[in-house]
Amino acid sequence: MTLLHNDTIDTLLNRRTIRSWTDEALSEDELETLETVAQRAATSQYLNGWSALRITDPAVAAELARIGNQPYIAQAPALYIFIIDAYRNLRIAREAGVPEADMTFDADYIFTQSQNDAVLALHAMETAAESLGLGTVILGSILNDVPAVISLLGLPEKTFPVLGLAVGHPAQTPALKPRMPRELQIFENTYPAASEGASGEGAAPSMHEALAGFDAEVAQYYDLRFPDQPVKAFTEQIAATSTDTGRLAKAFGEPARAQGFTGRGL
Repeated sequence: MTLLHNDTIDTLLNRRTIRSWTDEALSEDELETLETVAQRAATSQYLNGWSALRITDPAVAAELARIGNQPYIAQAPALYIFIIDAYRNLRIAREAGVPEADMTFDADYIFTQSQNDAVLALHAMETAAESLGLGTVILGSILNDVPAVISLLGLPEKTFPVLGLAVGHPAQTPALKPRMPRELQIFENTYPAASEGASGEGAAPSMHEALAGFDAEVAQYYDLRFPDQPVKAFTEQIAATSTDTGRLAKAFGEPARAQGFTGRGL
C-alpha cells in the first residue's frame, strides 16, 4: 500500500520538534490565525473547557524557562500556555443563580474532558503553525512545578496548566524522529494482550524482539540537543523511566486538589 498525500497530510508526516528560532517575530496575522485555528478544535460537550495564555512578558517567559529547565523557552518568538479552564463556566453558572452545592465543576471527568480539549486546541495550533513554515515545540516541562506556574500566571480556582507551546521561525532542521512499526501501536478491535507471556510454537515475540529494528533505528537518530551523546534504544529509554513514580503525582495530585478539582460529583 502507498500513503496518500496532500498538504495537510504532508505537514503532519513531516512534523518535528524545533527548539531554536530566528529573531523574526510572528506577525499579528500569524498570531490571529494560530489562535483562531486553536478555537476551532473539537470540544467535549461544547463546554469550551480550555483557555490559553500568550506570554509576552520576558520576565514571565524567563521564569517558565527556569521552571522547565529549558532556556529556549524564553527565546521563543511566541509562547503559549494551555490550561484547563472550568472557572469561566463556574462564573457563568454562578451568574445564572445555580446553587454552588449543585455544581460539578470540580469533578474528575470535567478535569479530564477539559484537559483533552486543551490538548486538541494545542495540537490544532501546532499543526497550523507548521503548515505556515513555522517551528514548534510542545512543553510538558511546565509541569515540573505546577504550583509555581499557577502562581506565576495568576490562575484562579478550577484552572490548571496542561502544556506549553513555543512557536517561531525555525533556525534548525532536525531529522525526523523515528516512530515504531504501525502494527505495534495500532490494533484491530481488541488489544493483543492475551498472548503476553505465552511460550512454545506460535507464541508472540517479546517486546524486545518485536522492537529490535525500531531500537536500532532510534539508536542511530541524531538529536541536536545532545550531539555528543548517543541516543538510547527505545526499550532502554522505557526501562530507564519505568521507575519514575514521583513526577506525575507531584504534578497532578495535590496541586489539582488545591485548584478545586476534588472529584466531587462522580
